[in-house]
Amino acid sequence: MKEYHAVKGNTPSLDFFKTPHLSAQVTCDAQRILGVDAAILFADLLPILEPMGLDLDYLPGVGPNIANPVRSGQDIDDLRISPSIETMPYIGEAIGLIRAELPGDIPLIGFGGAPFTLASYAIEGQGSRNYIHVKQMMFSDPGAFHALMEKMTDAAIDYLNYQIEQGVQAIQVFDSWVGCLSVRDYADYVFLHSKRLIEGISGKVPIIHFGTGNPSLLPLMAEAGGDVMAIDWRAPLATSWDLMQSTSIQGNMDPVALFASKQAIVETAESILQEVACRPGHIFNLGHGILPETPVDNVKALIDTVHNFTPREPS
Repeated sequence: MKEYHAVKGNTPSLDFFKTPHLSAQVTCDAQRILGVDAAILFADLLPILEPMGLDLDYLPGVGPNIANPVRSGQDIDDLRISPSIETMPYIGEAIGLIRAELPGDIPLIGFGGAPFTLASYAIEGQGSRNYIHVKQMMFSDPGAFHALMEKMTDAAIDYLNYQIEQGVQAIQVFDSWVGCLSVRDYADYVFLHSKRLIEGISGKVPIIHFGTGNPSLLPLMAEAGGDVMAIDWRAPLATSWDLMQSTSIQGNMDPVALFASKQAIVETAESILQEVACRPGHIFNLGHGILPETPVDNVKALIDTVHNFTPREPS
């Protein structure tokens, strides 16, 4: 959005996330301009790693980069866990500014990374296709991997509870990299940590649990917890909903579909909506984050389609 680029200018990404009035402005701008039914805190999954002792930066053409990735038991021992209210006060300030600006009927969603996704970034140091370093530690030194997951879970529980205390009205837990795992690996190395995270933040606001990349993980992820299960575009919506026995589901339009014609966007969105036919508990959403080059008018066309949809009677 041009409004976002006008606010960000040349501010480095990490500094932008840490400047409450800037992150608050783009959060509120996006909700207002697009007309969506909720706002989501403008932040990133990874700044939580910086107070733990990791040297995080966002590099042009690379994205997130950690100069001192976690590769040994000593690296894990060196990670610090400190209260987010002390190490990330800018998040609380941004939440306060956003809540003051948003209309009263528009909720604010906070978010953070799930333990596996946080641990994976910490180990790999940047984006990865094959997750070689992650799986090398996971398979060759399970004790070290579980120790790292414990620390990431502790940090995430504190951080997400901090957001709740500061006033977010829902939390989305992103397990963006979990799709690289098999069902057995998720059960052995991830399940209990994700379950502990969600138990540690539950009961205060609705929790949305989101993973991407492997629909076979959905039953186990639902068992790990969450008031709403969010799925990506690879999984059929209604079938997945029944399979997970979840009361609510979020998803799941392919974000790349927003590069098609407006008529194609309308047809794609309506087919997803018709699949569940306004079944209570469906939150329409993209199946993952919106891509930077997405035409804004196409996003608005999608939102209008969802707001105006009426299910067809079966023929």
